[in-house]
Amino acid sequence: AGWIFSRVPLTATNWEVEVEFKISGKHHLYGDGFAMWVTKERGERGQVFGSVDRFEGLGIFVDTYKNNRPGVVFPYIMAMHGDGKTSYNKNDDGKDTELAGCSARGIRHASVPTKLRLTYIQDKQLKLDLQYQEEGEWTSCFVVDRPPPLPNIAYLGFSAETGELSDNHDIISVATKNLYSTKNLSGNQPAPATKGKNARSDWIKQGGSSWTMFFGKIFLFILVLGGAYVGFTAYRAKNRGHRF
Repeated sequence: AGWIFSRVPLTATNWEVEVEFKISGKHHLYGDGFAMWVTKERGERGQVFGSVDRFEGLGIFVDTYKNNRPGVVFPYIMAMHGDGKTSYNKNDDGKDTELAGCSARGIRHASVPTKLRLTYIQDKQLKLDLQYQEEGEWTSCFVVDRPPPLPNIAYLGFSAETGELSDNHDIISVATKNLYSTKNLSGNQPAPATKGKNARSDWIKQGGSSWTMFFGKIFLFILVLGGAYVGFTAYRAKNRGHRF
């Protein structure tokens, strides 16, 4: 199991998070998947996709291994609202605590970059869109009107775990935006009309948060370590060559 969480909490009321990820592996049998978290506390190692159970906040589970969900096609993506007391049940793949979800056959080893886009508008809407069938084409996974409230201060994180089976779960990039309602802007003029499948006439986006910088630093650190290792290996090989 492994996990990464932001050090800086999310304090925005309305926001959007877009994540590019990749699920891959060499085996015909694989598991178990990964989770995206928006929770009151930073994650620790645990039994729910690598992070703690009885969490407070929101969990988005990209579940690639079917335990006991008759009639449901896997991989399956679901949302769970945690109240800090309720446990996630692996035996039924979270069926009893599912807020919303959808099947996403083909999201593993997809031929295009795989992405998820989670949008939260307090007291109004929670929705998840996916890109995995065609690049630039977003498919709606679920829309929840009047969703349960999330913590006023929350941390963004990701975790994954494997059991008897294994797989690769890569978080490639994370971009976050605050959303502001055009209805609250000064002036009485209506907002200009927008067209297209990505239109949001009542909401505008602003900037990215430090989450993107945080995860960027992690990947940069990994690249630096890799470069240092390659350099050290070459240096050691050169010294050995001088000895003979």
